[in-house]
Amino acid sequence: MTKKFFVFLSFVIVFGSPAFSQKEVRKELRKGNKDYKREKYTEAEIAYRKALEVNPRSTDAAYNLGNTLYKQSKFPEATQQYEAALSQEKDRGMAAADFHNIGNIFMSNKDYQKSVETYKKSLRLNPNDDETRYNLALAQKLLENQQNQDQNNDKDKDKQDQNKDEQQKQDQQKQDQQDKKDQQQQQNPNEMQKENAEQMLDAMMQNERNTQEKVKAEQARQQKQRKTEKNW
Repeated sequence: MTKKFFVFLSFVIVFGSPAFSQKEVRKELRKGNKDYKREKYTEAEIAYRKALEVNPRSTDAAYNLGNTLYKQSKFPEATQQYEAALSQEKDRGMAAADFHNIGNIFMSNKDYQKSVETYKKSLRLNPNDDETRYNLALAQKLLENQQNQDQNNDKDKDKQDQNKDEQQKQDQQKQDQQDKKDQQQQQNPNEMQKENAEQMLDAMMQNERNTQEKVKAEQARQQKQRKTEKNW
């Protein structure tokens, strides 16, 4: 049974940006974090979205919203939020966490090639993350199995196509032969009748010759018999 990969989702609290209402962002982040801990993901999503309305450049709100959407299996939307956080993120550890979680989404969608690439990006930023390293190894193994299965499926399909082509070729040859025979019968009915008539005539002439030979043989036998008879 395949081991489950590690899901690394953590929320953070940062006190906003001076250019926006720090108080309002801080308030919504706290509320979202509280709901997230209680597994009230819908409420947490609403709070984080409000924080982003106040400060669209908040990497913390985007990252936490991504985690909340991930918990609700809203993977495309979660990926969008992680990527938004990455576009503004300056902390290498947080950026590594973004890549890790995006890799998890690819794993969930069985897109192992992209999950391998994304986990590698995460490890470049945080080489000491054992969970990401484990997920990478698992994704590489699953990718190898997937590729082998695809190759086997391609071989089976090629063999089936080859057998189908061969059967179609044989069927076509039989059909061509039958069509040719039917065409000959349609185009040369007189020749066939003439051929049949000639065969019948030859048979009658042969029968006539046989009959004449029998008559001649009988006459010769009778003549011979008369010559050998004695007068008493």
